[in-house]
Parts: sequence; structure tokens; C-alpha cells
Amino acid sequence: MKVEYIQPFYRATKDVFQIMMDLEVNRGDLRLAKDLIPSREANVIIGATGDLSGSILYSFPKDMTLTMVKIMSGMELTEMDGFVLSALGEVANIISGNAMTYLNSENYRCDISPPHVMFGTSQSLSMATDVALVIPMLTSIGEFEINVALRETKG
Repeated sequence: MKVEYIQPFYRATKDVFQIMMDLEVNRGDLRLAKDLIPSREANVIIGATGDLSGSILYSFPKDMTLTMVKIMSGMELTEMDGFVLSALGEVANIISGNAMTYLNSENYRCDISPPHVMFGTSQSLSMATDVALVIPMLTSIGEFEINVALRETKG
């Protein structure tokens, strides 16, 4: 796992949160995780293929998720229903797509799979790497994590 994979995800997250929600995002201290286990209630996993292969896990607290979707939709939301989870999946999908565009500018050709959205923290996910790099993201409406588990496949 190379740290240079991280900047595209951070940059894409900052862009998406600024454009879609008018929210500033700052990065916390990076850390390694040996397992890909969701740390919050609302989770989106997106696969990556191509020059980089693996998974990206976005893990959001329930309250933050509801606030994010309220900001984007203008609707008062209290339940983690299909609409909320679909909107969350789309946010993660856009971030991942933009990150892959940034990686493309660094000569990594990658594609992403459609988002898989899960609610709950009891799942453990397999990953294509020995460790994941955890990127804590800090906003005024809450903190979430992006776990990046990518390995280079081009040689």
C-alpha cells in the first residue's frame, strides 16, 4: 500500500463535499488497519480494478449520513431508508470516480465497481491487500473514514 494513493481520495472528497454540500473537509492522522471492518453504521464499499486493484470502504455515522442527505435533498430525514442509503452510495461513487480520474493523471488506469451499501457494523470484509490505509475525514457535521485497500497490479 502506497501513501500516494491517498491524496487523490482526499482531494476528491474535499471537492465533492464542497460542491454537493458546501462543507469543508480536513484529514485526520492516517493509520493502518489489518482488517476491513466498518467503524460506523452506514458503509459503502467500492471495488477497484485495473492498474490498482482492491476495495475502498467509506464508513459514516448514522447522524452524519442523515444530515448529509438532508443538505443535498432539502428533506428532513430521520430513518436510514432506501433513499438515504442510495444517496450515500452515490456520494461515495462520485468520490471514487473522481479519485480514479486523479489517479489516471498519475498514469494509473483504473475502473470502479458499482457501490455496495450496508447498514450496520457487524460485517467484516475481505480485502485484496494485507492492510488498509485509514483516512479519517473531519467535517463540521461529523467524522467519517475512508479505508483504502489497493495494490498495484501493473508491472
